[in-house]
Amino acid sequence: MSISAAMVKDLREKTGAGMMDCKKALIETDGDMEAAVDWLRAKGISKADKKAGRTAAEGLVGVAADGESAVVVEVNSETDFVARNDAFQTIVRDVAKAALGTDGSVEAVSAAMIGDKTVAATITDAIGNIGENMAFRRSAKLSVDNGVVATYVHNAVADNLGKLGVLVALNSTGKADVLQSIGRQVAMHVAATNPLALKAEDVDADVAERERNVFIEQARESGKPEAIIEKMVEGRMRKFYEEVVLLSQAFVMNPDLTVGAAVKAAEAEAGAPIEITGFVRFQLGEGIEKEASDFAAEVAAVAKG
Repeated sequence: MSISAAMVKDLREKTGAGMMDCKKALIETDGDMEAAVDWLRAKGISKADKKAGRTAAEGLVGVAADGESAVVVEVNSETDFVARNDAFQTIVRDVAKAALGTDGSVEAVSAAMIGDKTVAATITDAIGNIGENMAFRRSAKLSVDNGVVATYVHNAVADNLGKLGVLVALNSTGKADVLQSIGRQVAMHVAATNPLALKAEDVDADVAERERNVFIEQARESGKPEAIIEKMVEGRMRKFYEEVVLLSQAFVMNPDLTVGAAVKAAEAEAGAPIEITGFVRFQLGEGIEKEASDFAAEVAAVAKG
């Protein structure tokens, strides 16, 4: 198929690889963007596997909690200047509080009331008052029957408001203060490491398969026999799970323990078993791309190549 300059530019932004490498990857994979990303990774060319999810939008992430439930919301604005505005911060805080009384879905939160107006209407009115476009983008809620849902906001600009918010649900009949303490530590860990899943079996099958395929291609580049390649791949998959699964990750507060082991160790002080049942991590603007800088010269060079 024909490989357009726009496709090459998109792949370059996702991977950080050079324009000519991106064009070759797209040619080799018949224009399949995901396959091209994997092709570059297998060749050791990709410089930033996760650039596709870089932070690009302005606004704030807000959290609210009532013990056994907590929510996290994201409200976007056009500029960081507006995000530092007291009126905008009040709106985000009110949206989070309103979300606590819902199931946490975008639809339910949008219809929830802030005073005598819905969340959706409140934001619409604010656009006219503040003079900048803004949007309620997403929300999530975690609840437990017994225990706590701990929250953490990284680099908070105000109470419960910042650029990155985390919820961690702990099911336990143990002491609430101990649960809040270990829960907050785990939430800080999640903020730092951005795990893909709670347990290995929760990792998306397609994601795991993509990683395996990349590892296979990388191992084959070594020229070793298939039997050795298989062992190499299995070892790399174990390492992959250790790096992306929350309970298996080295705990940032004590790297000698995994997160799972650290939570287990807290059970004695809590006086009851503790189970992490879920987590949510919202980083402002992740998955939204800013307008890229001008690559005209590079694109022209590729188009002529």
